[in-house]
Amino acid sequence: MREIVLIAHNLRSCHNVGSLLRTAEGLGVQKVILSGYTPHPSHAYDRRLPHEAAKITNQIHKTALGAENIVAWEYHHELLTVLEKLKKDAYTVAVVEQTEHSKELPKYHPPEKIVLIVGREVEGIEDEIIEASDIALEIPMFGKKESFNVVQAAAMALYHCRFTI
Repeated sequence: MREIVLIAHNLRSCHNVGSLLRTAEGLGVQKVILSGYTPHPSHAYDRRLPHEAAKITNQIHKTALGAENIVAWEYHHELLTVLEKLKKDAYTVAVVEQTEHSKELPKYHPPEKIVLIVGREVEGIEDEIIEASDIALEIPMFGKKESFNVVQAAAMALYHCRFTI
């Protein structure tokens, strides 16, 4: 079975985070990494004030529905060092983003070990993260909107990576 890691970088919505955790759990993702200013559930070494961590955890739980306790997840403020380690562990790092050189998701054959990075919906993923990635994957759009919601995009990319033979 293909090893998939999902990274959610610099998201603002607790509900999107919860939904990503639930989607990742349902599609057998090995690990979810929450990074940057992405909200994250409370954990053993949490540096946030207890009431702030509890409030965010409760908001995430509304859409995660317990997946935050099932799927393996980590929080890292800085992402570039995490990407370096994943590459050393033979993962291909793919950013789900529209770029000049992005490949259309349906035409992509994923490797056995892949990292999918999703990020900010309006501003997009930062250039330094795109440059640190091995490939940019774009989901073709047929309507008038320019992008999907981050959870919808992640679900499409995860499903493609899970079931492409």
